[in-house]
Amino acid sequence: MRLVQALIPEGKRDSVLTVLEREGIDYALFEETGRGDFEAMVQFPVPTNGLEPVLKKLRIAGIRDDSYTIVLPVELVISRRFEALREKYAGLRVSREELSSRAYDLAPVDETFFPMLFLSTLIAATGLLQNSAATIIGAMVVAPLMGPAIAASVGAVLEDAELGSRGLFLQVTGLVGAIALGFLVGVVVQQTVLVEPDLAIRDVPQIMERVRPGILSLVLALGSGAAGAISIMRGSGSTLVGVAIAVALVPPAATAGIALAYGEPLLALGGTALVVVNLLAINLSALVLFWVAGYRPEHRLEAERARAAVRMRTAKLVVAIAVLTVLLGVVTVTTHEVQSLEKSMIADLEETFDAGEYGRMAYLDSDVEYLPVDHFLGKPVRARVILGYHVDTTPPPGLAHELADRLEAKYGREFRLEVVYVAGERSWVDPGTPGPSGETTPSSLA
Repeated sequence: MRLVQALIPEGKRDSVLTVLEREGIDYALFEETGRGDFEAMVQFPVPTNGLEPVLKKLRIAGIRDDSYTIVLPVELVISRRFEALREKYAGLRVSREELSSRAYDLAPVDETFFPMLFLSTLIAATGLLQNSAATIIGAMVVAPLMGPAIAASVGAVLEDAELGSRGLFLQVTGLVGAIALGFLVGVVVQQTVLVEPDLAIRDVPQIMERVRPGILSLVLALGSGAAGAISIMRGSGSTLVGVAIAVALVPPAATAGIALAYGEPLLALGGTALVVVNLLAINLSALVLFWVAGYRPEHRLEAERARAAVRMRTAKLVVAIAVLTVLLGVVTVTTHEVQSLEKSMIADLEETFDAGEYGRMAYLDSDVEYLPVDHFLGKPVRARVILGYHVDTTPPPGLAHELADRLEAKYGREFRLEVVYVAGERSWVDPGTPGPSGETTPSSLA
């Protein structure tokens, strides 16, 4: 619900009040003595979805765009006529004017946007290097990139060139700035004692999660853009925070910068692709949803220009997303192949040693270093295999090469294995066996 306060120009009182009476709106009228070209101020409540059509009729009745009009949120209105008005204007869509105002808030001034971008990227980079999910979530909450994407879509449907340009500018500079700052953080930490000197970012799960964009990433971004648009149309600002956490724009950008600093351009490409896909999908779904919801410029010529601009922008976004979808499809299929190969390789090693082909040696664990991009480029599978053997035996020489040859023959790919041996001794005492004092001794491992 909204409370409207508007100044009525000289000679327009009767026409304005006639509109309010026809709409069944309760109002209060006050004499205006502060400005000579206005004769009164009218105040009235209106349902959220009724604000736009009522304001349109009032403009026709004589309330000019340059007059003094305030729209305030209202918690409660007690009025029998208001209940009928609520039924007449069913729905929760905010007005075009309110949507525009909220979109400008989502594309803040540079003095607000860039400090928040700096802080969110710094927090994200720190969380990534520490493999801290909680810290990364904190960066998502304060990240400012979601708002400009929504603002750019609002600017397009309302034919607001200033708002659209502002949203686009903040998206591009924000993406580049986040990657650059992530790179700077990566360079700095390598020259300090803030992280271990031999840190391998490929071993950091939180980083690796953001360099493998797939088809599901596109689905998530499309849904997030739609949810963000709905939250703005319905006036639910808290929902936008959850959407920003879900789509996570700053962490993959920071990941790209860190990867560049650590000399991993392919990982940087994966992180950049993820954030670009997210931004494009958010722009597309928000743009379409705003247009379908009926948001248009008020004047006919502006509406026609907006329609042409929306069609052109939608076509460009669809083409860009289609191109990236091919890449995402390849990554998705390749990731599935890599995961299947890893599981099958581990199963083969377990079966080999469980069958006793190498005596009393046992398979304990393995660590596979093999990314989808490695599979796509035909690079060898790198793995560390941990084997256990009894202290009374000696591991056979050349076992790493022998296992690698067996895997290569089966899977048709090059394998480079590092075998780590763990010596051990195990003794058992059968349950129920009488001890020195006649008691039974449970099974134990020494």
